Amino acid sequence: MRAADAGDPLMGGLVARHGPMKTLDLIRTGRLMDVEEDAGARLTGGLRTWRARLAAADPEADLAAGERTGAHLVVPGTPEWPTQLDQLGDRRPLGLWVHGTADLRYSCLRSVSIVGSRAATPYGLHVAADFAATLADSGWTVISGAALGIDAAAHRGALAAGGPTIAVLACGTDVAYPLAHHDLLAQIREEGAVVSECPPGVHPTRSRFLIRNRLIAALSPGTLVVEAALRSGAANTAAHAQSLSRHLAAVPGPITSELSAGCHRLLRERDAVCVTSPEELIDLVGAIGDDLAPAPRGPVVARDALSETARRVLDAVPGTGGAGPASIAVAAGTDLSATLSALGSLAAAGYVLRTPRGWRLKPRTTTPC
Repeated sequence: MRAADAGDPLMGGLVARHGPMKTLDLIRTGRLMDVEEDAGARLTGGLRTWRARLAAADPEADLAAGERTGAHLVVPGTPEWPTQLDQLGDRRPLGLWVHGTADLRYSCLRSVSIVGSRAATPYGLHVAADFAATLADSGWTVISGAALGIDAAAHRGALAAGGPTIAVLACGTDVAYPLAHHDLLAQIREEGAVVSECPPGVHPTRSRFLIRNRLIAALSPGTLVVEAALRSGAANTAAHAQSLSRHLAAVPGPITSELSAGCHRLLRERDAVCVTSPEELIDLVGAIGDDLAPAPRGPVVARDALSETARRVLDAVPGTGGAGPASIAVAAGTDLSATLSALGSLAAAGYVLRTPRGWRLKPRTTTPC
């Protein structure tokens, strides 16, 4: 983990073929080129860099620093390792530093990643917090990147509902970035977990943010983009989710907002699913048949309970003056006996009244909705 950059597919491929211990030995002894038949300039350059970094690496000190700060190392094959990360192939992390109370593997089994813009609007912050709180209240873990804006709102929403949340960092788990989130990260460690593939003490760089996005997408069954510009880290995470065949959802926003343009592009070009409520998101990422969202319906009014014949008769009754049953029957397209029966039921329900001039609608102020 000290020798190669996080997510380095060259190192990942070597570890997949030879295992970590043999790969380390081949790098240290310089025999790597002997066993890699298709070794090229890239491998030669990588070997040079890895050997130089290994000379300065102190793995015992890293483990001691992790223990001192409360973090522990999780590697493939151990009980806490999230096996869904194996789908990253050669870009699978070599290990993860985890600092918190939550079991990483178990927490991610039923989880949703929520991402979005750092410069979020009040609308986006409200949506992210509301979705996260409802998800946490429904037993789902919220995963995000602890950045400003949407990420922070998602973490806070989950914590407010008393649910676990996972923060995936682009720096060491002992580094508070951004500094303003020092207290937020402390709370996440207490009620969830802070995760990183960077060793303790490592500070973030621009490239590390993009590299860690693949973990946010890979850890959960689905990713929700709340707000995103056309060019953004959230769009990068969405691309990773799609490449991994994970569920991808986006929240629509005002067409005049640049921070919703990325979401609208995902909906239009990336086959993202439009979600407008937490229940719809759970329906998307949950178990088939077990997490269905209720079908959206308009308000129920009294007329909905009327039979088809009664509705047709009611539509044929004039609002002023009056009309006889025969005239109403012709206008409604129903026979006279059915019309008389419907008129009696409608009168009892308060929809129509009988006047000396015939049947008419009751005044609007007293007509049931």
